Amino acid sequence: MTDNQPSYKQRALDYHEFPRPGKLSVESSKACATGAELSLAYTPGVAEPVREIHRDPETAYRYTNKGNLVAVITDGTAVLGLGNVGPLASKPVMEGKAVLFKRFADIDVFDIEVDAPSVESFIETVVNIAPTFGGINLEDIAAPHCFRIERELRQRLNIPVFHDDQHGTAVVICAALINALALQEKTLAKAKIVFLGAGAAGMATARLLKAMGASDITLVNKSGVLFKGISGVSEEVSDLLRNTTDRTLADAMIGADVFIGVSAANALPPELLKTMAAKPVVFALANPDPEILPDLAKAARDDLVMATGRSDFPNQVNNALCFPYLFRGALDAKAPQVSEAMQIAAAHALAELAREPVPDSVLEAYDLDTLTFGPDYIIPKPFDPRLLKRVSEAVCDASLQEQAMLAQKTGS
Repeated sequence: MTDNQPSYKQRALDYHEFPRPGKLSVESSKACATGAELSLAYTPGVAEPVREIHRDPETAYRYTNKGNLVAVITDGTAVLGLGNVGPLASKPVMEGKAVLFKRFADIDVFDIEVDAPSVESFIETVVNIAPTFGGINLEDIAAPHCFRIERELRQRLNIPVFHDDQHGTAVVICAALINALALQEKTLAKAKIVFLGAGAAGMATARLLKAMGASDITLVNKSGVLFKGISGVSEEVSDLLRNTTDRTLADAMIGADVFIGVSAANALPPELLKTMAAKPVVFALANPDPEILPDLAKAARDDLVMATGRSDFPNQVNNALCFPYLFRGALDAKAPQVSEAMQIAAAHALAELAREPVPDSVLEAYDLDTLTFGPDYIIPKPFDPRLLKRVSEAVCDASLQEQAMLAQKTGS
């Protein structure tokens, strides 16, 4: 590092500090340059939409930004790989999430960092501020509290509530796995799948895979295989326990078609790959250091398809492929919640897009000459301009179909 080349740390700090601190600002969407415009923007003109919304709350979607406004909310208890750094220190991450919402789906965001003394107070805070927003994106909240928080908020609110660390991760993993299995000439219904890591992301992904047709799923944590009858595990995982005599990761990996790691660096010994079935799929998604590095994995198995969570390796499983477009579709449909069907629609849309010819703009953005569906390209790139239309429309359609079916069922 020379005097003329600041460190990456310094560049990151400068990016956040200059030319003005932070990554967000608020801009007016309406003109306010004359006395007449001022009277419309504020009193007396503002009284008219107030009366309309008081008469019919649904008109808030016509006269305010509610329908395009998402709250990115955290308590700062599980921030990136940094752990419980607290709500204030989490703010740069929440601002960053807001930037991605705006950049990829033109959704406005208020980032909200809550210093809550209890789970109950966090839930009440979110419920109390919910009228402002068209959707709630929960972020970086530690397990097991995240499960209860999302569950209760979904029950109490009539707008989409989405814990991205769980379901955004699940959608992108499922999309990538659909394509990886297709390349390996295997199916989700028959694949033997092993998870290393049974936290929020692992459980959410396993449940979504089950909903999509997977049946042979084994979860392993640092203590070993989670089997029916095991003691000392959370009730949250009870529906994912299975009857098996496997007790260790090594046991579970014998004959496995798929390994999905959402655990810790270097947690998968290369020798275990050699016990997997022919043409395996290995998703080593721990960040920043995966369960096994691609060069080690490919040295052990030259017939695998692999993905990581890193941008410097092929097939990055990146939540930015999901949450902006899922919320765009949910907001456009005025969805009362983010359903399983909407998540499945997003996963299939992502998988299908990766099989199509890649636009020149994507190649230019990544300085590539070519990019074709195959072992090193099973999931779209985040700067693919087709994502907004394809994924958000699939999500919107899925929600509208569900709403129509519900209306038919209830006669409303």
